[in-house]
Amino acid sequence: MQKRQTYGLFTTISMIVGIVIGSGIFFKADDVLTATGGDVKKGLLLLSLGALAIIFGSLTLSEFAFRSTTNGGFVGYFDEFVSEKAAGGFGFFQTFIYYPSINVVVSYASAIYLTIILGIDASFEVQILIAYAIMTILIFLNTISRKLGGGIQNVTTIIKLIPLFLIAILGFFSKVDYNLADATKFDMKLSWLTALAPIAFSYDGWPIATSITGEVKNPTKTMPIALICAPIIILISYLLFFLGVTNILEPTAIMELSDGYLNYIFVNLFGEKAGVVLTIFVFIAIVGVVNGLSLGGIRMPQALSEKNIFFSKKVAHINPKYQISIKSSIIYFIICSVWMFLHYITSKYQLLNNSDVSEIAIVFGYLTYILLYIKVIDFYKKGEIRSWVRGVFAPICAILTAIFITCGALFINFVNVSLFILTCAIAFMIGFLKCGGRNGEKN
Repeated sequence: MQKRQTYGLFTTISMIVGIVIGSGIFFKADDVLTATGGDVKKGLLLLSLGALAIIFGSLTLSEFAFRSTTNGGFVGYFDEFVSEKAAGGFGFFQTFIYYPSINVVVSYASAIYLTIILGIDASFEVQILIAYAIMTILIFLNTISRKLGGGIQNVTTIIKLIPLFLIAILGFFSKVDYNLADATKFDMKLSWLTALAPIAFSYDGWPIATSITGEVKNPTKTMPIALICAPIIILISYLLFFLGVTNILEPTAIMELSDGYLNYIFVNLFGEKAGVVLTIFVFIAIVGVVNGLSLGGIRMPQALSEKNIFFSKKVAHINPKYQISIKSSIIYFIICSVWMFLHYITSKYQLLNNSDVSEIAIVFGYLTYILLYIKVIDFYKKGEIRSWVRGVFAPICAILTAIFITCGALFINFVNVSLFILTCAIAFMIGFLKCGGRNGEKN
């Protein structure tokens, strides 16, 4: 059954902005400051560097959006422009590692803020259960109603910009005091490189919007515009927020308060009740990220099935009432459930130190994008792209930032990160080998 084109330009942009903004910048700012030893200027510099990855990456990958209306986002791009087997590898990695690992980590972040709002001194286990409930509800809502899922994305994107720009404005004239428990000195050396992993997390999410290309109105026009406009909005928002929050509260205080720094700022500036209201805005912002991940993730098994990759054709069957594959949604939910357990184990026993499973999956994702960036350079060599900026400069910059982000992740914990990247690579190879190779290499 043919899928209806439901989503317009605003929903597509809000999906990208909504997934990217609302998780990373709110609960990774303290990690960036910790990695830079509290140096705000270096934090701003690294945020700008992270923006280059998404700006140049989006500019480069918009070349595929111009040329394709295929469903499945990047999986479709790999299938149409690189090779069917590469599509199988990337699709398997996205379906079984990338989407679900990010989904559970962001769901957990939303659970943290919910317990703060409710004033619950919840254990880690209770937070995990709350996260699982939030994730389950949003996967269910996106399955039974495409319009509802898109509507949630639009509303949460607008709401999440309120605390973001409020902090930016307050940073010009407000200050909050905090008595540090211990004046800690930080060893700079090369530790600032470790900020690249949380920054990559903060900027990630933009590729997920490509998973709904087949359901976007006028996709060859809408997707490139969305992929170019959204990163600019995100960069401006991040720099203003980071500058604002470090002006309001001392960087060392932000590091010590960790994920609770925003609530501390809101309560001290506006009082207990008003502080809770603004924290609710942050919670809604993060829920918007979970919604966007769910909206894209439930379509991934379906996309693989449509291309005869791993799943049977039955998984691609579109339910006439809900206009989505129910089996695809169920499969994605099961995969997410497994990852919720893995997140619990790795976090409880600090197996990845200050990192989490999603950051490494994001890093490996950037490495796989290099194959697409190289293909764009090939377009330029064949004369299909006339602009040297779009055909050479942008993809080369995207490649360099992807490599730089990988190096930053390795500095976090070389052994564990290497093992996790190897796990992602194995997943990629499983999908690569499982793909039947219907058409061979694409030209």
